[in-house]
Amino acid sequence: MIRSLLFITVLLCIMFAPLISNAHVKWFTEEAASKESIVNILSPFFIVFSLFVAIVLAAIPQLLPRLMNLEIAKKIEEKLAALRIYSRYLLKYGTALALAVQAFSGSMFAPEFSITEAWQYIVFWIAIVLLLIPHHFATKLASIVLLGLFIMVWSYTGWFHMLDYGFYIAIFFVLFVEKSKLEKWGFPFLYLGTGLSLCWVAVEKWVYPAMTLDIIERHAVPTFGFEPSVFIVMAAFVEFVVGYLLVVGILNRLLAALVTILFILTTMLFGITEIIGHGIIHIILLIFIIEGVSFYYPPIKMHKSRIDQMIFVFLNFIFVLATFILIYYRFA
Repeated sequence: MIRSLLFITVLLCIMFAPLISNAHVKWFTEEAASKESIVNILSPFFIVFSLFVAIVLAAIPQLLPRLMNLEIAKKIEEKLAALRIYSRYLLKYGTALALAVQAFSGSMFAPEFSITEAWQYIVFWIAIVLLLIPHHFATKLASIVLLGLFIMVWSYTGWFHMLDYGFYIAIFFVLFVEKSKLEKWGFPFLYLGTGLSLCWVAVEKWVYPAMTLDIIERHAVPTFGFEPSVFIVMAAFVEFVVGYLLVVGILNRLLAALVTILFILTTMLFGITEIIGHGIIHIILLIFIIEGVSFYYPPIKMHKSRIDQMIFVFLNFIFVLATFILIYYRFA
């Protein structure tokens, strides 16, 4: 049963790899944003498939303990645990590298945000250099500078648009609380911010399916026999589930490893824009692979019995899904 679950997980991720890696559809299409009606979004297929996904997710807490008792899982845990001391260095210097790639491309935080003024370019590079200085005061100062630039971009584009990049706020927080009493809250906040960002951009595919459909046609993305409209719904569900599981603390290491591999594989499909835009996500996922949930007390642990955990995951997933759709649709 466990092997079957893993096989299905890997198969789904491979099938929907192009659209999972292409999380920010705005980068790859010139199609105008055309808002779908709520009636079409909440189609019978959508409702049935969401219930199916909730049931599958509810079964995971029952199967996960058996998976983690496998000998190979224990060996992997031991080897990765030895690398946890490097996680914060990886985030700090990895962020500097990812931002430097963006700076060389003339963008800031995402390919769609071009650097238009010379002072922006200078300040952006100052923040990158500060990250390279091996002292926590320099790191804190870099996080403040980057937050200021992020707020500036936010003021130009609007808060709704910048919610796609909420994980940056989590990164700035982790960098700022380094070597402070709040340090232990850094990585849990990173899990939360990254998971919520993935969920948010997944909803975009349901609300604006025409843009994703244009990408499928433009890049000849295979739909594996599914109708493109159905494939888009399913692909967005896979992306939403990845974000949801990161938040509730289930299969973080496996999901991070799979998504990282798929990001790398699909770089050939979407080119340099993929590297510029998702380089920072690679860094975050690599940290998740190393850390697992070593520092994170996931919400699911509030419930002790497996039955309670299953009920929690099922109901919570439906609630989170409905909340994201309603909020996104209201302000889209």
